[in-house]
Amino acid sequence: MTRYARVAIEQMLRVAVPGFVGRPRRHALREPFADRVPGFSAYLRHERGLREATLGLYDEHLRAFAAYLTDLGAEQLQALSPTVVSGFLTDWSQGLKRSTVQARCGVLRVFLRYLHRERLVARDLSVFVEAAPRYRLAHLPRSVAADDVRRMLDGIDRRTILGRRDYAMLLLLVTYGLRAREVAALTLDDLDWRHDRLRIPARKAGHSTGYPLSLRVGAAILDYLKAGRPTTPFRQVFFHVTAPCAPVTQEAVSHRAAHYLRHADIVVPRPGSHTLRHSCVQRLVTPDGP
Repeated sequence: MTRYARVAIEQMLRVAVPGFVGRPRRHALREPFADRVPGFSAYLRHERGLREATLGLYDEHLRAFAAYLTDLGAEQLQALSPTVVSGFLTDWSQGLKRSTVQARCGVLRVFLRYLHRERLVARDLSVFVEAAPRYRLAHLPRSVAADDVRRMLDGIDRRTILGRRDYAMLLLLVTYGLRAREVAALTLDDLDWRHDRLRIPARKAGHSTGYPLSLRVGAAILDYLKAGRPTTPFRQVFFHVTAPCAPVTQEAVSHRAAHYLRHADIVVPRPGSHTLRHSCVQRLVTPDGP
């Protein structure tokens, strides 16, 4: 019986049978294997350079794995086997989206590889983790053509403060392929006007990257700084246009990208900042790109 069937039956019994309790619900523990694998969290933070949001995803998937082991009565790591790993992915991945299954497989593969590296298990069981199938070019529709990008940018009203800000933010997405988080975190100190350089600190895995500051992007940012950005002691470049005066969030950047994609009647499965990021990648790898 799968976990989902058991949960459904217990919910029914709680309604139909007075006093029925069932199995107590587990508390969502931070770092579920911290007692048995104390160095794993530090490994993810310092060696792999993962951020807190990604660490939270690791916790989520490993909590499920720990719960599965508890149900099996196989909480000792020495009891892990290919059958246990395969059973977890089969029984506890039903109903999940393919992307979630892929993430779960990736987390489990990293965890099992670490266990073997630290000699906590005798075999490298990560080789038995088979990811959900991925198909070449499956995500290509998420990006948009260069002509559509131009049409979207041309549709931004740069006579307004909102338009000047959004135009500069979207140019950063499509020109450099930045993440929404990186656009939101951009500060005045990251703009080297003297040397025409743009610095993006704390990228994925903790790396920093420098780019030549293009004339178009530089002009758009300067236009917003001169006639749009509020007077504030904060160093972030982009701010909300309504009170209270606060730096934009990565959700706001993605929301504005989605707004202009819809406004330009550009149909993509998941409109947002990643759509424009993928469009930059497509432009860079396409020989006849702009």
